[in-house]
Amino acid sequence: MLAWLNDVWLKLAPGAAATDAGEAGARGEQAAADFLQRRHGFAIVARNWRSPRDRRDEIDLVARDGDVLVFVEVKARSADAMVPGYFAVNERKKRVLRRAVHAYLSALPEPPRTFRFDVVEVALSDRLPPQCLHFENIPLFPKGYHVARQSGSLPAAERRAGRE
Repeated sequence: MLAWLNDVWLKLAPGAAATDAGEAGARGEQAAADFLQRRHGFAIVARNWRSPRDRRDEIDLVARDGDVLVFVEVKARSADAMVPGYFAVNERKKRVLRRAVHAYLSALPEPPRTFRFDVVEVALSDRLPPQCLHFENIPLFPKGYHVARQSGSLPAAERRAGRE
């Protein structure tokens, strides 16, 4: 009884859930990076990149797939989760990712000719190794988006994205 009560207390204590989620997220990102490197030959360029203008805007992984720059959102879930990680990348999350990717591309001395957005869903289990599902080329930007054509005004790009 005392052990059960202690478990409940630890789960309800402030910060306990955030720590567990942070640890699961870190495990998921590591598993996704390993998966992309070993299975697909990606080169990891950056992890947990944050925009200097707004630290809330984060890109989990930035990688290279040959000549293509790939921005990766990692969604770690328990193996028995009700909602798959792919569906957790909703329109609100895509808006944040557009801002972060635009900031990243704008900071580069020469933007890449080709870039894309991928989602890696990682199923975490206590009994099994992490299982990764890779979704390539998820629509994030409006058709024809190009960093060089932007006048530094991301909201204009987002307004166009809303019309398409």
